[in-house]
Amino acid sequence: MTRRTVIKAAGAGTLASGVTVPSGLSAPAAAASRARDTDVLVVVEKSSHAVSFYDVASGRRLDSVELPDYPHEMVVDSERRFAYVGHYGVRMSATVGEGGAAVLAVDLAERALARTIDTRPFNRIHGMGIDGQDRLYALSEEKAVLLGFDNPATDTAPTRAVPTHGVKTHLFSLSRDGERAYVTDLLSHTVSLVRPHDAAVPPLLATPGQLPESSCLSRDEKTLFVGARKSGSLVAVDARTMKVRRSRTVGGDPLRVYTVDDERVLATDIAANTLTLFSADLRPIRSLHLDGTPAAVSFHPTKPRAYVSQLGNNRITVVDLDRLAIVGGFATQLEPDSSVLLPATS
Repeated sequence: MTRRTVIKAAGAGTLASGVTVPSGLSAPAAAASRARDTDVLVVVEKSSHAVSFYDVASGRRLDSVELPDYPHEMVVDSERRFAYVGHYGVRMSATVGEGGAAVLAVDLAERALARTIDTRPFNRIHGMGIDGQDRLYALSEEKAVLLGFDNPATDTAPTRAVPTHGVKTHLFSLSRDGERAYVTDLLSHTVSLVRPHDAAVPPLLATPGQLPESSCLSRDEKTLFVGARKSGSLVAVDARTMKVRRSRTVGGDPLRVYTVDDERVLATDIAANTLTLFSADLRPIRSLHLDGTPAAVSFHPTKPRAYVSQLGNNRITVVDLDRLAIVGGFATQLEPDSSVLLPATS
């Protein structure tokens, strides 16, 4: 039985009786259905083509769910029942190819691929988002279209789609009510404000700098922070008018930006291998040098902890955000990327 056949069977539902599940694809984990007595980090591993579950305290890999080649971004619903992973299908944005055309639903309790949502003809699915009503959004980089799934636990296809008017759309930030999405456009060097639930409203575009890749909304959703990679700058944009309020040259390559709280923004620099905290008005506060390339970051829901995925040396580094100090870490499989923390529940 080929690897692809196993993935297809798992995505469709139940494997046929008598079929042995390979070690790379998790069978339902009995322990996962019980209360967790430890924090578990769920990590997308791009070049291992998997989502893996790690005990944060020990760093032990508990399970892996095999996925189609090169999964990238991931979001989790409010109940932490399902993770939704975009099937990008190629290793990097510069990689030529059609890529994947699906959203992969991973059952976090059973630690298994629950099903696959086919998004064709919308391909190279990368940016993922979920709103306060658990409606799902997925971005087709190739078609520059933002897809919506009103009931992602049961939808078999997108229920809506809006054009972004950008070129090579990669990531997006989403308002909590799902009414606004801010899409970064790598080749047009723009950020597009689109209305996912009203395609009749034309996108509103801004040019914050060269190669804007990631963004984040402030807690009050009045400011959009953008990392412009080729410009080496962080930019604060009015989230309603899309006018640039301020910009600060930070040098290096600010790959990802995240809102930490009302007063701080965190940026990863993949040229200098640093994490830097900035104030809301873009003043640098403190930097931390890492021994690997920092890509994506996720956060503990109740503690000042960040989980930094490091490319190259295949590692998660745990950082105390109050002191901006390393307090732990563990090895992963190949190219850890987006992650989410499932906190202990016992």
